[in-house]
Amino acid sequence: MIMAMTRSRARLVVAVATVAGLIAGCGSSSSHSSSASTSSSTSSSTSAASRQASNAAPPPAVNELQAAEHPAPSDFPAAHGRSLQELGALVKSSAQFGGATGTFTPGVRRLAFALNAGSGAFIYAPTAVYIAKSPTSPALGPILAPADPMGVAPQYRSEQNAGPGGIQAIYAAHIPVPHSGTYTVLTLSRTPSGLIGAPGEVAVAASSPIPDIGQRPPAIATDTPATSGGNVYLLTTRIPPESMHSVSFNQVLGKEPIALLFSTPQLCISRVCGPVTDIAVSLQNEFAGRITFIHEEVYVENQPSKGLRPQLKAFHLETEPWLFTINRQGIITTRLEGAFGVNEVRAALQSALS
Repeated sequence: MIMAMTRSRARLVVAVATVAGLIAGCGSSSSHSSSASTSSSTSSSTSAASRQASNAAPPPAVNELQAAEHPAPSDFPAAHGRSLQELGALVKSSAQFGGATGTFTPGVRRLAFALNAGSGAFIYAPTAVYIAKSPTSPALGPILAPADPMGVAPQYRSEQNAGPGGIQAIYAAHIPVPHSGTYTVLTLSRTPSGLIGAPGEVAVAASSPIPDIGQRPPAIATDTPATSGGNVYLLTTRIPPESMHSVSFNQVLGKEPIALLFSTPQLCISRVCGPVTDIAVSLQNEFAGRITFIHEEVYVENQPSKGLRPQLKAFHLETEPWLFTINRQGIITTRLEGAFGVNEVRAALQSALS
């Protein structure tokens, strides 16, 4: 059975420690607004690649990915005024919650996460989220959390992408957090053997300086072949290099739709940095001629010891990856933090075209 929800905070620490290198945002970090996410420490490109290779994921503990993409309300118990603690009593076994988002301010916010068995193996099954101000207060839910596939065709897969051996999908739900403070969450996953439960927490800050949907982003100058002296390896750590640096962000802002991706595939320890960049590469082909794709690396000269690039500082980013889509009027239409899959990225790109 799942441990008592009154102990969810202690359990969350264990869950995050277990999956920190798997799905949390990478890059440098000094603070997070959510205790349900962590950021990886920096490393050289060689050590990052070797860690990714040595951390090959075991086969999924539950492998119902197709069903996980289409959860239904009928798969889960209605809250009916019950607390998270009471809902937790319905589960047959427990899982570990690994948060992939760390920026929450009041409103309806995206919560992305992975679920792992005690062995570290991923769990893919129809999943929903329940949320409350405390483990013993009435819960809201079920809030469906479809699994979003992160796989791409082989021709779009980089060396930093473990492909079928790595994370296959990420869950995401849009949760109501009307006030600042700490909220407790419980995920329930429907499996043939019964419900699997995983508790976690999100901390909601009163505000955040990171540009949000409906706002104008800072008109940063992103790196291009001209600014790098023609050295493509200063523009991107992806192997092989992608083609997302032909124009600076400030030259097209307010003139055409843009997808702006902050990521560093080679210098990020987590398994999502390579995959999310590969997703952008695959969709760049699909949206060619309609959206300008721009990729900005994270560290000055791709050396973590030199700190974050000024472009990230202008956006007030301390972690990565982040994806911003901006419409022709120069307004942010979607903001994705941490891990995200093909469906969310495609929807984000469509939003910039509307």
